[in-house]
Amino acid sequence: RLIDSFAVGNVIKNGIPVAIVGEPNVGKSTLLNALLNEERAIVSDIAGTTRDTIEDQLVIEGIAFRFIDTAGIRQTQDVVESIGIKKTFEKIEQAQVVLYLSPQITDVHQLQGIKLELEKIKNQYPQKLLLPIFNKRDLMTPEVIQAIEEQIANALIISAKSGDGIEALKQQLLSLVNTGALRNNETIITNARHYDALIKALEEIQKVKFGLQSGLSSDLMAIDIREALYHFGLITGQVSNDELLGNIFANFCIGK
Repeated sequence: RLIDSFAVGNVIKNGIPVAIVGEPNVGKSTLLNALLNEERAIVSDIAGTTRDTIEDQLVIEGIAFRFIDTAGIRQTQDVVESIGIKKTFEKIEQAQVVLYLSPQITDVHQLQGIKLELEKIKNQYPQKLLLPIFNKRDLMTPEVIQAIEEQIANALIISAKSGDGIEALKQQLLSLVNTGALRNNETIITNARHYDALIKALEEIQKVKFGLQSGLSSDLMAIDIREALYHFGLITGQVSNDELLGNIFANFCIGK
């Protein structure tokens, strides 16, 4: 259970990386600003304004999310913009959640192209959680809104400019996170060194269990028990001075 809690603990410590992706000028920077409730990214009508990734963190009900505004994906001859687009794909690789911001939909027939684009992202990044976001709700007809809701699974229709749907988006992001351990006030592992020690201790315990089932000599099993206790000692602090100093110099920056 402690080992499994590291997945949640890592989220608490480092935040969940969320990449905001889509074509140029669909409102990615406006969405980032709406989520953060501040003018963090430059917004303009000129396509390709964002040429580098912009990151900022937002805590929603105790869970940190690292939002990454990326350069719009398109074919371009601009060298600087091309570098930004390359970085976009790098950030998608690093993200746990991808918010795909659709171009403005004025006709239900446009949805076919959006579906193909979503399918392409799913195939390219099958391990990522993908949320389709349709911006500029205030400019959509009721027919278009209905078609999106019927044809696109898990779609969120928002207006980043007015803030309509932003709270729903935050709740949707929260629902993707396994926060059960947090709500139950359970012990959660956030330190990678502790996680590694627990993995090694579990391996030794499994050896002991196998030894008991196989009828091995108790002094042989005692070696594995001692090893398990050693790894627990690395967490509780029961280590020798040499090991302690080695860990300090390996993991901390020591000044004069």
